[in-house]
Amino acid sequence: MKNHSYERLTGQEHSFLVMENANLPMHVGAVQIFEGGALRTPDGGLDAGLYKHATESLLHRVPRYRQKLMWVPIQNWPVWVDDPHFNLDYHIRHTALPRPGGDEQLRRLVARIGAQQLDRSRPLWETWVVEGLQGDRFAVIMKLHHCMIDGIAGMALTQITLSPKPDYEIHEAPRFVPHTAPSGRELLRDSLVRWASLPFQVVRGWQHFRRHTAHLARELRFRAQALADVLRIAVQTVPGTPLNGSIGPHRRFDWLSMPLGHFKAVSKALDCTVNDVVLATVTGAVREFLMSRGVRPDETDFRVSAPVNVRSKAERGLIGNRASTWFVDLPIGEADPRKRLEAIHQATQDRKKSKQALGLDMMNTLAEWTPSVLLSLSMHAVSFAVNMHVFGVNMYVTNIPGPQMPLYLLGAKMLEMYPWAPLAPGVGLSVGLISYNGKMCWGFNADSELVPDLRKFVAMIDASFQELAQAIGVDLGGAAAAGPELRYSAGNRKPGRRSAERTQRGAPTVQAPAGPESHATVH
Repeated sequence: MKNHSYERLTGQEHSFLVMENANLPMHVGAVQIFEGGALRTPDGGLDAGLYKHATESLLHRVPRYRQKLMWVPIQNWPVWVDDPHFNLDYHIRHTALPRPGGDEQLRRLVARIGAQQLDRSRPLWETWVVEGLQGDRFAVIMKLHHCMIDGIAGMALTQITLSPKPDYEIHEAPRFVPHTAPSGRELLRDSLVRWASLPFQVVRGWQHFRRHTAHLARELRFRAQALADVLRIAVQTVPGTPLNGSIGPHRRFDWLSMPLGHFKAVSKALDCTVNDVVLATVTGAVREFLMSRGVRPDETDFRVSAPVNVRSKAERGLIGNRASTWFVDLPIGEADPRKRLEAIHQATQDRKKSKQALGLDMMNTLAEWTPSVLLSLSMHAVSFAVNMHVFGVNMYVTNIPGPQMPLYLLGAKMLEMYPWAPLAPGVGLSVGLISYNGKMCWGFNADSELVPDLRKFVAMIDASFQELAQAIGVDLGGAAAAGPELRYSAGNRKPGRRSAERTQRGAPTVQAPAGPESHATVH
């Protein structure tokens, strides 16, 4: 009878560990900005001790936060085991910006923290509580390894630590009694038994599949086609762009907040999804950015990876990774923003019909039975191929739906929450979005050398959306006029102006609903 407890990582989760190196830390995270009043101490500081105490009282609800990696001997496959020496002080850090700390100082701090790998000998997460932010604000920087969590699970986890009401009560933390970790011999034995049972699991899975599939032959053809489509796309050549190349050790981080109501108004005007509008906005910004670097967008292709949630109803709320992806070729060669959005909408509709996400999910399932050494070799081969620009994507764009109500941390209201997504081999910029309380919060994570002008790209995102709304006749309520002047470095023209002049239309005006902000703001 077993006297130990552990949980095996999935193939997808293991791949994030294999992909990681000194220049490619594979953690996800978020920057949360709060009003500071509720946590102020009498001397004007921040009560980080109260935050630590509150976190400790909730850890029993997220066991993974007190688990670390252990490796199966010979096979070298990772498993989760309880950390008997867990120390919360290592995972919650308290720091301060020189007062008065501005947003630019905070962005630089986030970039430095984001460039550092997590210690694999401990549970793979950190939280930094940052005081000294001007405007009576403070920030919480969350950092979790991607093998622990994906964006959807991270959003659910965030809502465990936050409250929809400013009132709070901290309960006494239950005593942590770690489960006994298995020995290396026990792990190897269990793994060999698992491999020996593979034929029986295949037979049981096939029988279950047959019993619950009404049209067996059609479903098999459908799944085979989905897998073939993913493999076909994956091996297609992806041209290199100024956003792609060898990834270095340093990062830049930036953010942007825009009213969610404006995105909904644009999506309603053309009967498409908010995610279509997001991808179309990114398309316009990429087009302008490449032109500013001397690249002709009509002479190159540009592909993004857009993660898709594939959780079943039974899996909702569970920690871990259950995401697949869509590969979408952005129409950067199209000058008309309306036509770009229409092309994006058609592409995403085609992805839904083709079940491309299902194909990649099937590949992740097959990775469960891939020996660790083969998985490692394949990931290194992918890394080499991506850097040679013959495999992969040009950018990652992640859009996560969040709560549309204010959330509070120990009475402190959260104002914004900006995600960061990791880079990948050859991919110098990742774009993440979280919708929160009527805002679209964009987070931009970039390689410092490949994208030294990240702020310019962020401004182009803002200009691209303004251009798109204008082209389809959506009135943003004077957003462009009311917003602060965006400043660009000397010699750079304001992005979007030339394209906007080419796409003036007589479309009917659609009034955007009032949002919490009257304009899109670059902070």
